Amino acid sequence: MLALDIRNVNKSYPDFQLKNVSFQLEKGYIMGFIGANGAGKTTTIKSILNMTRMDSGEIYVFGRNMAEYELELKQEIGYAMGGADFYTRCKVKTLTDVIKRFYANWNDDTYRNYLRKFKLDENKRIAELSTGMKVKYSIAIALSHGAKLLILDEPTSGLDPVARDDLLDIFQGLVADGEISILFSTHITTDLEKCADFITFIENGQIVRSGEKEEFKESYLLLNGAAAQLDQVKDRLISYKKHSFGFTGLILARDFDTSWNMKAATPTLEEIMVYFAKKEDVYV
Repeated sequence: MLALDIRNVNKSYPDFQLKNVSFQLEKGYIMGFIGANGAGKTTTIKSILNMTRMDSGEIYVFGRNMAEYELELKQEIGYAMGGADFYTRCKVKTLTDVIKRFYANWNDDTYRNYLRKFKLDENKRIAELSTGMKVKYSIAIALSHGAKLLILDEPTSGLDPVARDDLLDIFQGLVADGEISILFSTHITTDLEKCADFITFIENGQIVRSGEKEEFKESYLLLNGAAAQLDQVKDRLISYKKHSFGFTGLILARDFDTSWNMKAATPTLEEIMVYFAKKEDVYV
């Protein structure tokens, strides 16, 4: 079953467009949603949540159309960003008392369990929570109303490595029983190397590729060659960098020719992003 099915979403602004954005997230998995700042990640997420009106396209959550069943489906969706930065002078328990009234399936026992698990003090004010604790609070809220789809927008941004690793363990634990699905938007690709099952890559408002993480990475190759070999291959490269030893370039694996006699390796997610972002630049 699909937790999320995005079909040909279009949205135009004066200086930016989402163009036929389509991808699917299967139930019980983590999908990393990657792209440079301004690539369209947040606009896509806002479209999913109906926080911005699409020009065209359809969004299905657990097989139901978001436009038709928005109120019901939002009971099953949890959203968390980099931190809870609203009502910062409120105590945690005061904010929770307001939020829980919006959810028909709110469970106080579940909420208390997550407070203990995440070591959250509900008598603290929001402003007194660390960035990591704010994210954990957002997740505790989402899980306490029975959310089966978590949409996380840059949740680990600004966290130290220990706090990030802690959260990644939590995310992996949540999907372990196959009931919860996570769409995880981030530009910190090392986090996704650790926890994501699938990757969707957006650039300039268009989906470049979406698929299983290892297959996604293996669909590209990073080439290293001598300067004299560059002219032979540069028309097939997505982009390249010149350096004192020759050049390094990104290429689609299907475009690689073994007769070129060049070193080729599977790139990291970060390398794929970097070479796509710089494909219009001139390297010196």
